[in-house]
Amino acid sequence: MLTPRITQILESARSAGWVLEPFAKEILADRKLAVPNNVLTDSKETATQFLADCGGPVVLKAVSPLIVHKTEHQAVVTHVQDPDTLAAQMTRLLSLKGCDQVLVEEMVSGIEVLVGAKNDLQFGPVVVLGLGGTRMEIYNDTAIRLAPVTEADVTSMVKALKAGPILEGFRGKPGVNMADLTRMLVDFSHLVMDLEAFFESIDLNPVMCDSDRCVVADARIILLPER
Repeated sequence: MLTPRITQILESARSAGWVLEPFAKEILADRKLAVPNNVLTDSKETATQFLADCGGPVVLKAVSPLIVHKTEHQAVVTHVQDPDTLAAQMTRLLSLKGCDQVLVEEMVSGIEVLVGAKNDLQFGPVVVLGLGGTRMEIYNDTAIRLAPVTEADVTSMVKALKAGPILEGFRGKPGVNMADLTRMLVDFSHLVMDLEAFFESIDLNPVMCDSDRCVVADARIILLPER
């Protein structure tokens, strides 16, 4: 069941056709899916304080309803570690079309995993799992199940992937926290069932997974056309 706040986010985004990343992550966090620590701001001072509190590199992302694909507009800056670079990049990002705030996030690392969903017109919501980032485009290796999924479904999805051994641990390299990935997929699948009347597709890519946890580094929710 969706909270009034989540319904408000979705209804407000209908005219644009998609949910801005900070609010997509708010929807995920409402269901206890891990997202990076972050602050949404137009203030260099606030961003600088977040960098200091974070104690490590941060990512800056322009937030604009006119920028769907951030990389095409150089709207993402990674590995920002000093206040001068942060201030300069904040100025640049805020000058991009439609951008009046910047999402400042802690950087997270790990194996890039794709978690997604599509709202199939015939079968309803389906959940997708695969390797994320550029690997998704190169290997085209995904597993799909009808939502909602169970823990057993997630296990079978991992086994169905050619890249499954990378997730489970391969040739002495640590795998991901399978319990956390499983919980994320199960919880995500219940969320997409609740979102069925709203969404066309959802891409959590990448989800950064290591031996400790899985964190949604990027999220995009495309909405069904207004009727």
